[in-house]
Amino acid sequence: MTSLKILIVEDEIITAMDLRLILEKAGHTVTAIARTFEAAQKSVKANPPDLALIDIKLEESSTGNGIDTAKELVAYHPIPIIYLTANSEPATFEQAKATQPAAYLLKPFKASEILFNVELAYHDFQKKQLVQNGAATTDYLMLPVGKGLEKIDLDDVMYLEADGAYAKVVMVDKVVYTVSTHLGQLEPYFRGGYFCRLSRSHVVNLDFIRRLKDNEVLLTDNQTVLPIASTYRKDLLKRLTVVRTKPRSDNR
Repeated sequence: MTSLKILIVEDEIITAMDLRLILEKAGHTVTAIARTFEAAQKSVKANPPDLALIDIKLEESSTGNGIDTAKELVAYHPIPIIYLTANSEPATFEQAKATQPAAYLLKPFKASEILFNVELAYHDFQKKQLVQNGAATTDYLMLPVGKGLEKIDLDDVMYLEADGAYAKVVMVDKVVYTVSTHLGQLEPYFRGGYFCRLSRSHVVNLDFIRRLKDNEVLLTDNQTVLPIASTYRKDLLKRLTVVRTKPRSDNR
């Protein structure tokens, strides 16, 4: 699961704290708990989130309810919005639908439901951004490095590594580019058929895997060893062409 920065806009403090606990236990960061539009706007300016969870029936301020708050936030800082509500009335749903939310969840919610929709909403949003920006099927990328842009060939990228609020792009010639964005935001540019997530901290170019053993991979430089998180191992094996054999008989 991608580690995200998430804003909670919810005026029921118990619900807000439950959400924070669910998200932080899953490895996400809650940038703030805002009870009004004004507080949400201030938080977005100070620490822009990757996604927002917003209660539709937010206590109205001079700016309006949760739906009005979502409109204003997206206009200022485009992010996916997930609505939370105890109200399933068709009229409320139609109002919310007009703002094109990533999801619409009814209270009471389950932790698994929240986490699944957060992950899905973020990745769908990233895909749409790539299409809109025209990023996509080229064999190279222009990385923001220093005060300029550096062209890199995707074929020469060995792996990506998370480094706090930054991400490292490690090339086959051992050149390392440090990009001022976290790995979750950088990863969609490295999807294609080459790259596969190994853990929250690493994305590997499949062409550079020499050996897979237990919970780690050795790369073709015969030096770099990257760990494989159990949640990503199954997907990695699907992406690799593996020769299947029958177990050897003890009589042989």
